[in-house]
Amino acid sequence: MNPKKPPQPSRLSHASSRPTLKTIAEITNLGTTTVSRALKDAPEIGEKTKKRVRIVAEELGYTPNRAGVGLRTGKTNIINLVLSLDEEIMGLTSHMVRGLSETLRSTPYHLTVTPYTLGNSPLDAVRYIAETRSADGVILSRIEPNDARVEYLHKRNIPFATHGRTQMGIEHPFHDFDNEQYVINSINRLRAKNRTRIALLGPTDDLTFYHHTLAGYTKGMQAHGLTPYPALPFTIDNTLDTIESETEALFRRTSPPDGIISMSGGSTIALCCGIEKAGFSIGKEIDIVSKQTVNILPRFRPQIETVHEDIQLAGRELAKLVLASIQQTPASKLQSIVYSP
Repeated sequence: MNPKKPPQPSRLSHASSRPTLKTIAEITNLGTTTVSRALKDAPEIGEKTKKRVRIVAEELGYTPNRAGVGLRTGKTNIINLVLSLDEEIMGLTSHMVRGLSETLRSTPYHLTVTPYTLGNSPLDAVRYIAETRSADGVILSRIEPNDARVEYLHKRNIPFATHGRTQMGIEHPFHDFDNEQYVINSINRLRAKNRTRIALLGPTDDLTFYHHTLAGYTKGMQAHGLTPYPALPFTIDNTLDTIESETEALFRRTSPPDGIISMSGGSTIALCCGIEKAGFSIGKEIDIVSKQTVNILPRFRPQIETVHEDIQLAGRELAKLVLASIQQTPASKLQSIVYSP
């Protein structure tokens, strides 16, 4: 008569309880330290072992106990994106989050989003993250020339990266689109169509990229010997209804623009609606060059000339920058500017 074998641990025996590192260790016949290192992709652990551990972890639905990790390491394994709710137009938020998630997927870090509206102070959101120690790194958007959030995080040595640049003399990680060059090239394209009354539809003047945009507009108009068109009575931060109605009123007056450079695809749609309500046609009496983050404008009005700003790429780059900042890479090595004509 054979003695009874002791019961062997199985995946099913753990189905009713929250799986832990010990659970995975029992199933794989490995030590908990080995399991932990395998899940962290430690170089000293073999690929076959890592694969076996990951398969079991996935089958069990294992997730790290973040409270325990935090107590042991002082880390949260969280990156926090502080984002304005007003940036959701044309899917800006979703593309940014998708890019960030692509980079963070292969790391121990998870993404959380702290939203705010333009009516509230974005510094309050950053203070909350810092005071509650709820993230290891922070990503900021809508950057101002003298951004209080950047100064706050810099003084407290909290790793961060910004979508845009500051002008405050603080060396910090950033990823940015070359808005100055975009505007210069857009003026060249409109001049090739013999446009001379070229207007600029840009952001509000509290943002750094307003100053880059204005610098490009000034240089581009001067290069062609053109007089700048008077500032438009609205910005890309106005509501679409406001942009449409103000544009219609503008084009019912004498000497409206015959060329417009737009810094936002969503605003461009409202711009076109106002122009057409006033009886003008895109590509005939007026030409438009517009940035877009989603390839929708050619489907809406093929006559619009477009330049794509890859927000998903920006998300991937910002994730890399903040992770490198956590690893204490010098900020001077964590700065990038892109332009895709």
